[in-house]
Amino acid sequence: MLQMKRVYEAATDSDGYRILVDRIWPRGISKERAAIETWAKEITPTTDLRKWFGHEPAKFPVFKEKYLAEIAANPAWPAFEKVVHEHLELGNVTLVYAAKDLQYNHVVILMGLLKKDLDNE
Repeated sequence: MLQMKRVYEAATDSDGYRILVDRIWPRGISKERAAIETWAKEITPTTDLRKWFGHEPAKFPVFKEKYLAEIAANPAWPAFEKVVHEHLELGNVTLVYAAKDLQYNHVVILMGLLKKDLDNE
């Protein structure tokens, strides 16, 4: 199962393979507490896009459009997608992030894109 979870929540066995999908390491979190197997900062929104968005819900539709365009042009995306798919064959994969807003963040977009890819397999 593909799932998402805030890095500030305790890691559990049911998380499976944990991938941090933030460009910046989360404040106040040690590497041990984060329990991350992979840090995929290269597939996160660019700094300019992230700062422009500022987690403002009204900007989310345009943010999503711009972020999907970044992903489409990102040479790191196929390798990231492959890692996720390979680990899903072995068990759960959890995309870990720091954003406070659970609905309006880039991980929601990543989840949708990865699930769409899985449905097309």
